[in-house]
Amino acid sequence: MPETNTSEKRMPLLIESLIPVLLLMFFLGFAILKFGSSPHIPLIAGTAVAAIMALRLGYSWNELEDGLVQGITLALKACIILMIIGILIGTWILGGIVPTMIYWGLKVLSPSIFLVATCFICSLVSLSTGSSWSTAGTVGIALIGVGKGLGVPLPMVAGAIVSGAYFGDKMSPLSDTTNLAPAMAGTDLFTHVRHMIYTTGPSWTIAMIIYAILGLRYAGAEMQVENVETIITTLRANFSLSPILLIPPCLVILMVVKKIPAIPALLGGSLIGGLCAVIFQKSALADVVNVSFSGFVSKTGFVMVDDLLSRGGMESMLYTVSLIMCALSFGGIMEKSRMLECIASSILKAAKSTGSLVLATITTCITMNIIAPDQYLSIVVPGRMYKSAFDKRGLHPKNLSRCLEDAGTLSSPLIPWNTCGAFMFATLGVHPFSFVFFAFLNLINPLISIFYGYTGITMHKIEKPNSSPDGLDFDNETSTPVKS
Repeated sequence: MPETNTSEKRMPLLIESLIPVLLLMFFLGFAILKFGSSPHIPLIAGTAVAAIMALRLGYSWNELEDGLVQGITLALKACIILMIIGILIGTWILGGIVPTMIYWGLKVLSPSIFLVATCFICSLVSLSTGSSWSTAGTVGIALIGVGKGLGVPLPMVAGAIVSGAYFGDKMSPLSDTTNLAPAMAGTDLFTHVRHMIYTTGPSWTIAMIIYAILGLRYAGAEMQVENVETIITTLRANFSLSPILLIPPCLVILMVVKKIPAIPALLGGSLIGGLCAVIFQKSALADVVNVSFSGFVSKTGFVMVDDLLSRGGMESMLYTVSLIMCALSFGGIMEKSRMLECIASSILKAAKSTGSLVLATITTCITMNIIAPDQYLSIVVPGRMYKSAFDKRGLHPKNLSRCLEDAGTLSSPLIPWNTCGAFMFATLGVHPFSFVFFAFLNLINPLISIFYGYTGITMHKIEKPNSSPDGLDFDNETSTPVKS
């Protein structure tokens, strides 16, 4: 197909930009709710609609193909990490590392404090590493096993893991999103982190209180004691469980803390898992290689343990990798044809006050996670779109960077076809639509951010505020807008 001249392209109308989005949501809802099918085909259908609309706008197929490829390229690193996590899970189960973590978790934790402990442990690990994925892929998979043994519903367990994991992903200076958001907004890292305490602190505290209340429902779970003892006995009979096997997770966490990149750190953890399998479990090298690709298949004879430990391997992540590619194909064409820009610009026009500007930013970040399903795009695109609007209102850039993380970072694991949501589903084995109602930090934080926007609480100003578009000036001593 011949190239289309650049002058023939035109900016899409809002209705043209919304057609692919609305049809995509219809395709996804119909396929998932009506047929219970995977999101892959609806995403491909949505991509086809977006491509047709882009061709009508004057783009050539070669240009759209470039946008599609660029969209997928954004997630290649994430796909590699996903497959390595699959290898790590398989070798850690074969090596007895995950069974040992589950064993000691069942020995130490009780149902009444389990959800609070889960969120706290994951918060601590993710704050130390800056990585929600590493947290879920190491302590997360063990905590899922402990929760199942204690009789705590897995959606609740997964919600507590996700809340804790994304607390650190959002607050740790080691996190890539924590560095990306202030870069997009125009502020510095530690100013950004300090400002996020105002929204993240109350959100985390409220989440922990709710987990404590939910935990009280399972305080008297005597009916699960027999299951716990059976799991412990089964694990002890089928694996060599040694406290030494708790060292590999600590080493992986230490490597990430020391800023060793995720890929070599996780590969190193997989190698350690293979060595543990050979040394402690007396596994053959061929078993290590096979489990690395195909995953571990548990044959203990106890269904609960077999269901829990039959997982991992690179092959188990291929479903998720294909889902990410389908989703980002749609996002790539939508961004290349400027339809995403049109939608964001239309939202910005409706922002007439500081509160509505914050609401628009939060909404755009969440929308980006849905239609251009990658956590980084949900920070980069709204950051570019709304920077000047925050400047015009005299708002300090740290307000924008906080909004980007409050919504962009925290909503990403709640969407099944987002790279983060797909990863959590593949790693924890619980669908995001199941744990979304229990990921309290991720749900509460954006609401607090919007509340602050409308009330002016902690909406700090730049030193020399500009007059805002609606006639509001900002007092130097407070965060509250006052009429000029």
